[in-house]
Amino acid sequence: MKILHLILALLFCSLTAQKTLPLDTLKLKDAKDMLVDDYGNLYIYKNKEFSFTKYDSLGKQLGKMMLTVPYKVQTVQNPLSVPLFSENAQEMKFVDQNLNEIQKVDFRQKFGFIKMAYAEDLQQIWLLDDSTKRLIQYNFRNDTTINSYPFDASFDDLMDLLVYENKVYILTRNHIRVFTLKFEKIFEAPLENGKRFRRENEAILVIANNSVLQYIPEKEMVKIFGDPDAQIVDKNTLSYFEIKANNLYLYGLGKATEEKPEKEPDSLQKATEQDVERSAEKPAEPNSPEQKLEQKTQEIESKNPAESSLQKLIEDSSEVQAAGI
Repeated sequence: MKILHLILALLFCSLTAQKTLPLDTLKLKDAKDMLVDDYGNLYIYKNKEFSFTKYDSLGKQLGKMMLTVPYKVQTVQNPLSVPLFSENAQEMKFVDQNLNEIQKVDFRQKFGFIKMAYAEDLQQIWLLDDSTKRLIQYNFRNDTTINSYPFDASFDDLMDLLVYENKVYILTRNHIRVFTLKFEKIFEAPLENGKRFRRENEAILVIANNSVLQYIPEKEMVKIFGDPDAQIVDKNTLSYFEIKANNLYLYGLGKATEEKPEKEPDSLQKATEQDVERSAEKPAEPNSPEQKLEQKTQEIESKNPAESSLQKLIEDSSEVQAAGI
């Protein structure tokens, strides 16, 4: 019976393990960044050739842009309007679900030098003007400046900007800082290799090189996903994604809440052995899945003891599972 329970434990563990997605490793090679929308579509940005490519979950290419200068992809949460900002070109592009350009906003004619831009919605953009040291709320639909705030923050190693509920979130390569619109700092914390913000309703997340962290307002940053061996990570509302050794992996949201320790396999083995021992001590309840499986095993052994090999047990346990377990 211990063997049967071990089989069940291994089957359960296989269901909760990471899933490898069928994407060609050549498509992931040299990827500088990766984003995933809520439909499971994958967006790969390659800084080497300034390309931005969209694939579905099976690896089929859905669109591709060849850019002349580097662009920062802000978010793909709305795949119908994806914003990209270029500090070099001093402009922001919006592209549709096929990565066709639908609008371009040129900042050179109206502002100084824009260090970072954040598209709040389909009408407004927040701009950090490095030449005037101001934070500007700009309606690009009707070409009007709504508000302008003195904002003499350090722009060194600036990675991303987010404005939400009258708070300004500044992400640098090694820090996260939160300010009010009056330039009052309300939070600061060290953060390694931060890349961009992601907002999910009221939750503010930070995507780093190999981890995802959540901001606990005015308290701390909490790591909710991490893998030290990952090249790139991202998440959508359903899953975490990572590129590791040029392969793409998917994890359920409940799979990893902290950085996986190096000795995780040993811990998993010990936990599995403990579960097997507990299962062996505890008698199976009537009409429970364990009781059904035990009855099926007894029937096999009574009919033909030679069929009670491990392979036969696996096959018949699968039949019992299909019947309702």
